Parts: sequence; C-alpha cells; structure tokens
Amino acid sequence: MPHPAPPQHAPVPPMPDTTGHVQLPPGGPVGIPSALPSTGAPDPTATTLAVLLIGPAGAGKTSVAKYWADHRRVPTAHISLDDVREWVRSGFADPQSGWNDHSEAQYRLARRTCGFAARNFLANGISCVLDDAVFPDRPVVGLGGWKRHVGPGLLPVVLLPGLEIVLERNAERSGNRRLSDEEVARIHGRMAGWYGSGLPIIDNSQLDVAATARVLDDVLARSIASPPQW
Repeated sequence: MPHPAPPQHAPVPPMPDTTGHVQLPPGGPVGIPSALPSTGAPDPTATTLAVLLIGPAGAGKTSVAKYWADHRRVPTAHISLDDVREWVRSGFADPQSGWNDHSEAQYRLARRTCGFAARNFLANGISCVLDDAVFPDRPVVGLGGWKRHVGPGLLPVVLLPGLEIVLERNAERSGNRRLSDEEVARIHGRMAGWYGSGLPIIDNSQLDVAATARVLDDVLARSIASPPQW
C-alpha cells in the first residue's frame, strides 16, 4: 500500500538580520590625497588623511597625534606603534633589552598590523595618524615598510625638537617608555639624518602641543599640494 505523501510546508522566510551588522568596505592601499577643486587650497582639517609622525623618544609624537586627532573636523583615529607592540604580553621582546631577531620580528608584525588597521579606517572614511621612531639610517625598519603596508598616500612628518627638550620629556616618563639619557641622545643624533631627506620637519622645541598641531596642519596642506618624494 503506498505511503501518503508528507505534508507540504510553505518555505520559511529568512530571519531578518537583527545583529546590527553593517557591511564595511575592505581596506586597500591608501592613495595620494588631492586638494578639493572647489577650494583651490587643500584643507587638511577636512580631508581624509593618513599621517605618519616620526621622531625620537620625547619628541611629543603621541601627545601631538592624540591632540591632532581629537580636534579634527572629520573622524580621525590615532594608531600608536608602541601601543600595538605592547599588545604582546608574555614573550614581549623589549628593544631596551637589546635589538635582536625577536624584537625586530615583533616590530615588523606591529607595523603590519598598524598598516592593516589604517587601510581599513581610511576605506571607511576615517583618517589616521600613526606614530613611530623611524630611523633614516636603518632601511630594514624604515619608511619603505610603512609605505608598503599603508600605501603611497601616507604623509610622513618629522617632529625633531632639541636634545635638551627630549631629555626633559623623557625624564617625565615611567616604565619601559623611559630610556636612559645616553640612549635618548643616541636616538636623537640618528634622527638628525632626516635633515636633507626631503621630508617636512617641525622643530617643536618652543611649541606646546596645540601650537605644534597647528603647524602640522600647515605642513600637511603643503604636503597635499606637493607630496614629498620618499
């Protein structure tokens, strides 16, 4: 005797997305910014940018980056390489204990992570300011890596106050962010190699954070109009 056909049910409609998921554009290499044609002169305060602040310990990179990001007219994120490096807790390779293969590998990983984050922020309309103590005489951890990980539109700017200033600021630090005076002097001396490099340099020896941020906007306006060759 044939079996009765199973009852037919209407297809269940898909459940609506109730998680608040928003599709985000994927991050890609950051292109070179351009001035808005309606204004003639570039306005860095209203332009989506990727900025890299370079300088020795005590130059004020982090303070200036945070202030600049806080006071922009467009959404802006601050990405600190040191903060990302210190995401590693157990097994952290502290460069203060000596630069070796492990510290270099963790540095490279942190820089790549920062670049990935920057590309994704920029792809979704959020500017980025990154900070790092990039040495002009060490190509292996130099600007080339940042350009590769972020894109050709990254705008590097050097903060380079006088040695006595960075020594004073370093003395106010604590933990593994504080270096010996000898190390600070050595790093500061190597940073002098940026003079003549073609990158914009801000001597913020006599400038507070707010004034340095204003000078940074002026420098970025010139960099947008005529991107530095690096």
